[in-house]
Order: sequence, then structure tokens, then C-alpha cells
Amino acid sequence: MAAPLKLISHKPCPYVQRAVIALTEKGVSFERMDIDLASKPDWFLAISPLGKTPVLQVGDTTIFESAVILEYLEETQPKPLHPSDPLVRAEHRGWIEFGSAVLSDIAGFYAAEDEATFKAKAAQLAARFARLEARVKAGPWFDGENFSLVDAVFGPVFRYFDVFDEIDDFGILSNKPKLARWRKSLAARPSVRSAVSADYPALLRDFIDRRNSWLSGLQAKAAA
Repeated sequence: MAAPLKLISHKPCPYVQRAVIALTEKGVSFERMDIDLASKPDWFLAISPLGKTPVLQVGDTTIFESAVILEYLEETQPKPLHPSDPLVRAEHRGWIEFGSAVLSDIAGFYAAEDEATFKAKAAQLAARFARLEARVKAGPWFDGENFSLVDAVFGPVFRYFDVFDEIDDFGILSNKPKLARWRKSLAARPSVRSAVSADYPALLRDFIDRRNSWLSGLQAKAAA
């Protein structure tokens, strides 16, 4: 009998969403437990060496870091999401790391304290997405017809922009037609849609408000 899977989650966390999407695509049964990273329980700190989500508990064993969790699921669960060709698989792993770099840039974007830094972060993101536009296939997915772990990684990335676009058009995704098609396909994918709760947009808006950043001010003006 397979060991039960429990995913320790923080509701808005994009890295958690990766794992949820992969588990859903594979049709794997799992329990999800949400915690508040602003007030981490002692039991969570005891099992998460880096104090971050996601954490996957496999029976009595704990796995941390989203990339490691994704690889474990690929090795142990049905319906592989990595390409079968080793070279293509290695390339996909590289683009997954690129996705993590984009998430880091997004964090810098929403946390920027002044206009100059904010604009620099927006330009950096636009350049990242231009590189991605040059690589992604015409659709519906990153590499064509097959949904992969790269798609699972970028579903949460594009989800940020659903809220950012309500504040203003920052031009980050402008003139990138392949990304626009990919984003639309991801937004409609059931596994991507169900990776967050219905209150995700409100949670993200509240998170931005509490940053007291340049974007926080723009959001307040847009809501006024």
C-alpha cells in the first residue's frame, strides 16, 4: 500500500501551486493542509529546514523544496509530465529554474519601494518574458501539444498578472502573442484553476497592500 501524501501549503504560494498542479494532473490522492507563513507553527518549523512551503509528507518522511517534490512525483507517480527524451527533459529543467528566477523578479516588482526601482524591476521582467516568448511554441503548451512540468511552473507565474492587470497595464507582457496564447490556455486548464482557492485574488491584493511598496500605492489609487 502506498504511503499517504500530505502537502503542507500556504494558500497564495506559487511554489505550492506547482506541486498541486502536478498532483492533480497525475490523478494522485493527497491531503492539503494550509498554514500561515507569517505565523509559522512550531511543528512546521520542525519538519521544514528552510521554513518554506511546500512540504510533502510521504508517510513518515518529509520532502521539502518544490523542484525536489516535482522530481519525486515524476519518479513515483503515473502520467509523467517530463518529456521522455533526456536532452529535452534537461532543457525543460532549465526552464523550470528560469521560472523560479521570474518569480524572484516578481517579488522584487511588488516589493519595490520607489518608482525608479519599480520601473527597473518591470523592465527586467519584460526582458525575462521576451526570452520566454522566443522559446515557447505557438501552443497550446510550452512545448506544443503536451502539458509538462514547465506549464505547471508558469501557470502560477501568469496568475499574478490577473491581479497586476487590474491595477494598470505595465507593459510587461505586451507584444508577446505566443505568451498571450499560452497564458490563456493555462488559465483554462482545470489543474491550474483548482490549484488556488476562490479567494486567491483577494489574498494577493491584501498581500500587496501590506508590502507598503510602490505597487501598493498604485493599487490603492486604482481601487479609489
